[in-house]
Amino acid sequence: MDRSSQLITHAASVMQSRDAESTEVAVSTETLFCTIATGSSLEEACSEISTARETGATAIELRLDFYKDLQVDTVDEAVQGLVASCRRAQLKSVFTCRAAWEGGKWQGSEEDRLHCLHRAAALGADFVDVELKAAAAYFEGDEAPSSQNCKLILSHHNFQSTPSDEELDGVVHQMFEAGADIAKVAAMAEDITDALRMLDLNRRSPAPCISLAMGDKGIISRLLAPKYGGFLTFGTLSTGKGSAPGQPPMQQMCSLYSLSTQTAATKVYGIVGNPVGHSRSPLLHNNGFQHVGLDAIYVPLLVDDLPRMLSHPLAQAFSGLSVTIPHKEAAAKVADEVDPTAAKIGAVNTLIRDQSDKLHAYNTDWSAAISAIEAGLAKKQNGQAESLQPVAKEEAQGHSPLQGRRVVMLGAGGAARALVLGALTAGAEVVVVNRNRARAEALVESAGGACSVADMQDLVSGKLQGDVLVQTTSVGMHPNVDDTPVPDKEVLRGFELVFDAIYTPLYTRLLQDAEEVGCKVVSGVEMFVGQALQQFILFTDGIEAPEGLFRQLVLEGLGH
Repeated sequence: MDRSSQLITHAASVMQSRDAESTEVAVSTETLFCTIATGSSLEEACSEISTARETGATAIELRLDFYKDLQVDTVDEAVQGLVASCRRAQLKSVFTCRAAWEGGKWQGSEEDRLHCLHRAAALGADFVDVELKAAAAYFEGDEAPSSQNCKLILSHHNFQSTPSDEELDGVVHQMFEAGADIAKVAAMAEDITDALRMLDLNRRSPAPCISLAMGDKGIISRLLAPKYGGFLTFGTLSTGKGSAPGQPPMQQMCSLYSLSTQTAATKVYGIVGNPVGHSRSPLLHNNGFQHVGLDAIYVPLLVDDLPRMLSHPLAQAFSGLSVTIPHKEAAAKVADEVDPTAAKIGAVNTLIRDQSDKLHAYNTDWSAAISAIEAGLAKKQNGQAESLQPVAKEEAQGHSPLQGRRVVMLGAGGAARALVLGALTAGAEVVVVNRNRARAEALVESAGGACSVADMQDLVSGKLQGDVLVQTTSVGMHPNVDDTPVPDKEVLRGFELVFDAIYTPLYTRLLQDAEEVGCKVVSGVEMFVGQALQQFILFTDGIEAPEGLFRQLVLEGLGH
């Protein structure tokens, strides 16, 4: 039985009746997908309105405080033009004229600012956004709004931190007491749990609510707003054109993160790490879910403290997580059950929650890398293109191709530890080499002394030979693409196959040199794609991922 089949069998036994809806919250309304017209003129705003629908947006925020050519005495003409443009584009209009004291750009008087909002409400705006602090003034005087067609959003922004749940509830209560149709609270997320708390605010709100966590740690409050009942979520027209920190592009939100199809039943997965913004995992898994027709979403989670995140009730509703640096060891400790090989490694990259809320931990890094090396050994040397073809899913017969082979492991970090144990499991003889010999000796000791240590000089001089060279250090990674841990490529002739865990660039100098002297080569792309394929099996209770699609997405991201 191959490793994919083993994963399918084990996942099925653990989660055969997993019910991801046991802790779900109900969606209270159809969420609006609102982008922002951030141009500096009314003409630019109209142009942005005309293209917004293409991103998947269903609404657009019009920031009157941004438009330098807006004149108070001609505001009626400006508003009418903007409203007409929105109607032609079939977009709901949200008019905002944000005061400087609430993070906006308005430079005029408060009286003129409220006048602009009053006129927007009277002349066809679908929504106007007014600060909670200005609510009383907005309702005073002869211009107090009377239109029943325009809904009032009362808003509050905290650009420093996220208040306590009690304070948030109090602010929302004040908004509805003051006359809001919709409450809007935006707060800076200092921790991923702040984003979870803001999502939960939607559930607790007595009426429609827009609750958003700003900053990189708050992005899930925008991506998961439809699932958790948010009235509206914001995204930019294009990268870098946001009006608040942490706003992703609307087109990406709608296509990759499936905003329009999310419901309370949508399963949530994600990748926890720090940093995590560079990860290609959301691209792979979301496309995979869509390809096989699963109602699921996979989100990036910038996490400082994994146990703290997992303690939040909303996080406990997540069906599964990928785990990357620096949380792989912590994930092994918080899991209720750890796969035996992962337990030996002491680090995991996958967490699965079962029906009883228990966390099961796995490490698909080692198995993906070993499988890629085994597949590479089984192939004929057929040039660079051969190594980029999808790895065959053949049932392993008899011994591993690594059985009895000498594997020289270059490096002594977490990846090396995982691959040492993987190679030993496959029956290989392992020799660990590292510039810091003490670290290599420590790795060998942690592996129970089942392998040996050699000096780095023995490798670079050609004295140390073997069948497979496995490179797990950062030498040769972008941007230092001319670096290699083995300067003399002739030394590589002693190896049948060279594997480099790096996948940026796709072909490191080490792999190029190895191929030139006749070695089979395996890129780190194979390990990355392989671990994602195995994670997908675990996430989906046995459904195999579209391998060709995963490989294509990774290679396209690398410019190939």
